[in-house]
Amino acid sequence: NMIISRTPFRISLFGGGTDYPKWYNKNFGSVINVTINKYCYINVRKLPPFFNYKYYIRYYQREQVEKLNKIKHPSVRECLKFVNLKYGVEIVHNADLPARSGIGSSSTFTVGLLNALMALKNQTLTKKELSLKSIHLEQNILKENVGSQDQIAASFGGLNRIDFGGKSKFTINPYVLNPTYEKKINSNLILIFTGIERSASSIAKKQLKSMESNQNKYEKILKITREADDILRKNKNPDLLGELLDEQWKIKKNLSSDISNNKIEKIYKNAKLNGAIGCKLLGAGAGGFMLIYARKKNQKKIINSLKNFLYVPFNFDYTGSQIIYYSKN
Repeated sequence: NMIISRTPFRISLFGGGTDYPKWYNKNFGSVINVTINKYCYINVRKLPPFFNYKYYIRYYQREQVEKLNKIKHPSVRECLKFVNLKYGVEIVHNADLPARSGIGSSSTFTVGLLNALMALKNQTLTKKELSLKSIHLEQNILKENVGSQDQIAASFGGLNRIDFGGKSKFTINPYVLNPTYEKKINSNLILIFTGIERSASSIAKKQLKSMESNQNKYEKILKITREADDILRKNKNPDLLGELLDEQWKIKKNLSSDISNNKIEKIYKNAKLNGAIGCKLLGAGAGGFMLIYARKKNQKKIINSLKNFLYVPFNFDYTGSQIIYYSKN
């Protein structure tokens, strides 16, 4: 069998940080995020019996190993253990955007891989099961310092408010926006790649250590998330979202000294000077993608002022992780 899964990357808009278990096990957590039409593709198939290895894995590295425990890629190793296949497999990963860049790539990879491997076993997980299993793998087994929003966004897709805490772990509240209103929000957002790749887990580690002393900052971030939710539910002027993104970024970069840096500040200043209403860095910080909110008429100017950086056009995507190819031998 050959299976291909396609899983969307996400843009985190509001509430990031409150989706860490360390926060929502004691407090209420809430985020707003949206998946976009940039994807992680995972091909899996039963390995034909002609090779002297059992696992062939290709991502930016290539692994050919006989034993499961010899697999270096942590997510691949643990997903395979969980799925417990009785035969060898070949796994190939391709993606539209680079890893370690704030678009939730590691969780997107885990969700897509788990989805594909289950399909290889002729089994399907519900979107909720796929989210919870991926969260469990990353947080409890791999002990990564990751929140819980990326796995849910990758599994479900779309523009959602996700609330955390309590018995159900999370609840997902999709936005059903008027198409014109939604299009306006989408077209007012610009994605710029800073060119800096970084490890989200190590940056998040610092933030998690200082979480208690930053309690009031996280409360402010939650308050901003509630205001953004109100704007979206009531179709208020979307420019207000840009202002809130800006307000939130100012709080976020004060959470720890390594969230921002000179290069990021320069991009921010340039964007604001050329008419941006708000900006924020995606993901844990220190690099990756910068999201800029600006009216259509100012976008050319902003993009020109940042021409040393990569501009990535995108649209919102509503599909979530999907099996897009399935062949039975």
